[in-house]
Amino acid sequence: MLTLLAFIATLAVLIVVHEYGHYVVARWCNVKVLRFSVGFGSPLYRRNMNQDGTEFVIAAFPFGGYVKMLDEREEQEVPIAEADLARSYNRQNVWKRSAIVVAGPLANLLLAIVLYWLLFISGVTEMKPILGEVPPNSIAAQSSIKAGELITKINGKKIASWQEARWALLQHALKGKTVELEATHGKETYLHRVDMSRLQSADFDADVLEKMGFVPAKPPMIARVGEVLPDGAAQRDGLLAKDLILTVNNVPVPGWEAFVKRVRESPNKTLRVEVERSGQTILLKLTPNAKLESGVTVGQIGVAYRMQESELKQYLTEVRYPPLSALSHAVDKTWDTSILSLKMLGNMLLGTVSWKGVSGPITIASVAGQSAQLGWKSFIGFLALVSISLGVLNLLPVPVLDGGHLMYHMVEILRGAPVSDAAMEIGQRIGLALLGLLMTVALYNDLSHLMN
Repeated sequence: MLTLLAFIATLAVLIVVHEYGHYVVARWCNVKVLRFSVGFGSPLYRRNMNQDGTEFVIAAFPFGGYVKMLDEREEQEVPIAEADLARSYNRQNVWKRSAIVVAGPLANLLLAIVLYWLLFISGVTEMKPILGEVPPNSIAAQSSIKAGELITKINGKKIASWQEARWALLQHALKGKTVELEATHGKETYLHRVDMSRLQSADFDADVLEKMGFVPAKPPMIARVGEVLPDGAAQRDGLLAKDLILTVNNVPVPGWEAFVKRVRESPNKTLRVEVERSGQTILLKLTPNAKLESGVTVGQIGVAYRMQESELKQYLTEVRYPPLSALSHAVDKTWDTSILSLKMLGNMLLGTVSWKGVSGPITIASVAGQSAQLGWKSFIGFLALVSISLGVLNLLPVPVLDGGHLMYHMVEILRGAPVSDAAMEIGQRIGLALLGLLMTVALYNDLSHLMN
């Protein structure tokens, strides 16, 4: 239910903001707006919005919307009154028409700026840019980068969080050039030169940074029991919350994952477990219950891990700025994300990046639900990212999109006359075909992710 509600909220906000951009600028240009529709198809709800009689509609098919303006080129339900002819869209000069067209995508980009601004002034808790284990022979390893290093700068730009480091590295990865990375470890400062020219197009099918050896450090999971579940083997055999596991069958336990592994490998086998409790060492005999998982019998004792706040804080940082600085960072973030989206699309067209990264409504709905579960800040960040994607997509020079109409207007400015109806009709067919192909790829990727 949360996923469904988050998806509906995402669609509603993005569509309304986009179409409201068109609507407001059309009104500023004194163009008469006949209908403001959220969704396509049969109207589920309708009412008049203003003295012009603009009809506000919520339609059955929610994936999009439109603003219908008075236009002599389109068939009208009633004849256009003489007094309204000057307010027809087609009678406006090319600059006004261009402003109306571009207003929708710009509204989405402005929404992203506002959302990021709210995040930056309220403070965002993010992972510190501390590097985790660096796989041998990875690009990071070949650059002498080691686990535990804290990234401070990338190509001279200060880095405050793992998210910033990720974006910066991804941008440079697409360029395939050498990057200067400054990092600290203890009191030492290191300058690494990272050569990204080795990256192949297949590397972008998954997490390209992980392929390069850049993964965030994870807080160590100490083998301390966080919670003992009722009616489990742990409760039966005397294990308590806050017990620190020292050894299992006289073998030292380095961390929680190692303890879980030993338990799972020992269904119905008695284990000699040494624990530290209130400063004393206690020996317990623990017999995991047998449980069938995917056709394999594993041990289970009924305990849960709970990380201490002090352990987690070492790996977290709060990114917060004063209002004016937050606005500047919000604009930079929106700009960088827009440029990165265009570069990714360009590399897809050139074949250097796989089309597997294109996502459709199923993935968007899934991520919307996941981000909503993590809290309002996470959901706002997701909403800003999707709003940028929508704005950038609509600015592409593809007929049927806003960018396609803008392209026609630019041609009109250059040649001094509007594009012919025949040329526009051919363009519409090409645009619909391209859009259909993109949606097919997106849905295919969605279904592939679900099946995998």
